[in-house]
Amino acid sequence: MIRLSRRRIRQLVLTGLLLVCAPFSTTAVDVYQDPNEFLAEVFSDDVPKPSRFWLTKELKAGIRSILGYDLGVLRVRYWRRGDRTAWILDEIGKEQPITTGLVLAAGEIESVRVLIYRESRGWEVRYPAFTDQFRGATLKNAGRDFELDRGIDGISGATLSVHALTRLARLALLLDHHASS
Repeated sequence: MIRLSRRRIRQLVLTGLLLVCAPFSTTAVDVYQDPNEFLAEVFSDDVPKPSRFWLTKELKAGIRSILGYDLGVLRVRYWRRGDRTAWILDEIGKEQPITTGLVLAAGEIESVRVLIYRESRGWEVRYPAFTDQFRGATLKNAGRDFELDRGIDGISGATLSVHALTRLARLALLLDHHASS
């Protein structure tokens, strides 16, 4: 029979309680760029006031077609200077939202930047080798079918994150089209 001191028993009990009570989250939160810093960079430290527009019934149907669900808001916020807009949007990768900044100019994507990544896998989508594929992308058929005008190469092991960013690119293009109308 093993005899343990009271002190050792207390240590074991406290360790067990800590393990049971500690959150078991494997989700990492990587902030690559603060959204406000992103906007300051996009607009050369002269960030315009945010604009908002109401989501119409037609636009909600388009959003549902792209995301597979309703956005759950009545208005969308964006920033505009001239024909250039910036959008900060979230989409679920596998389990957690990926916060992404998208810049559009003259109806096409100028840049895509992952700002905050919360998943445990797939973070490779943040690199320019992936995001640069979106540069110059538009929606096919004048935006009627909500598909990009080009294919986006995936990343092995990051399929859900690739799909999430592709949906966000399509969504930003759709929203920009309606905001510019």
